[in-house]
Amino acid sequence: METFRQNIIMKNNIAFLLFFYILSSCSQKHTPVKDDYIIANGQMPNIAKDKNNNIYLVYGSGDSILYCYSSGNAKTFSKPSLISVLPHVYAFAMRGPQIGAVEKGVVVTACTTSGDIYSFYKNTNGGWMQGEKVNDADTVCKEGLMALSADGSNAFAVWLDLRGNQRNKIYGAKSIDGGETWSKNILIYASTDSSVCECCKPSVAVKGNNVYVMFRNWLNGNRDLYLIQSADSGNNFGQAQKLGMGSWQLNGCPMDGGGVAVNEKGEAQTVWRREANVFASVPGMPEKEIGEGKSCTIETVSNKNVYAWTEAGSVVVINTQGQKKTLSEGSQPVLKALDNKHILCVWEHDKQIHAAILEL
Repeated sequence: METFRQNIIMKNNIAFLLFFYILSSCSQKHTPVKDDYIIANGQMPNIAKDKNNNIYLVYGSGDSILYCYSSGNAKTFSKPSLISVLPHVYAFAMRGPQIGAVEKGVVVTACTTSGDIYSFYKNTNGGWMQGEKVNDADTVCKEGLMALSADGSNAFAVWLDLRGNQRNKIYGAKSIDGGETWSKNILIYASTDSSVCECCKPSVAVKGNNVYVMFRNWLNGNRDLYLIQSADSGNNFGQAQKLGMGSWQLNGCPMDGGGVAVNEKGEAQTVWRREANVFASVPGMPEKEIGEGKSCTIETVSNKNVYAWTEAGSVVVINTQGQKKTLSEGSQPVLKALDNKHILCVWEHDKQIHAAILEL
């Protein structure tokens, strides 16, 4: 009887070990290697890089604006630190804190649901300070849709503004002292047909004295992207130019603003969505369809473009060689070149900030 029981135990052990071996083999064979890592808990990440290749990250969590950084390689980030607690700050649906790197340090802007845009700056001495309010007319950015870019000593902010007639227009302001003070707000564009698109975030890119602003317009029922340029650091802007040859007739807002970047030649490069498709374009040229999805963004590396967007609930990237890579589940990707061979992609998923470093 004892021998019989020992044989049963031995067979059970063998069966268990065989099952474990098969399970382990299947797991090793079919589980994909994850490229991404989690930086912190939060939403709506935005990133900037300074001339020393330091990477700065800002994001929101509840009413808190949080910040961390990486010294060059983006493989590890510092522990998050608090910039400010700002009651009712926007940190969802394209609405979140923005960040830029200038010669004096780092600039952050954030908008509250009341429609005011606040600024913060971190100089070379270390701590965060609150700067002037960006909007010089109260409670005009009710949608909370704004963008920030910086280069050298100049930072430029753009946003959807309701002042005057309660219809959204594109306004902007610049700072030449690292975010401590902001210029008188200027009207960049007002639609001749009611309003610009009410729920699409504008984009801005600063390179030298050039400031490029991209926004979704609303003309004759069409929700198309337009680009407008300043050649004098944002003091004056030219005529707005429609991007692409096609149009999107839509009775509603797509809630998708696209992205703009400037290459080493000083040429504006754009990416944006029309219907279910993602297009890349340069001013005055036909658009090129590059995929399907939404929430697209762009970065330039050695005069070549890298694109990212959300497709079927996952973040995808097309590198400088035209190769497409699916990262993981998430939305709202942003890109920043680390060097000529690597790019950082940061996005949000389940209220966590994810990141991946990709070869170009």
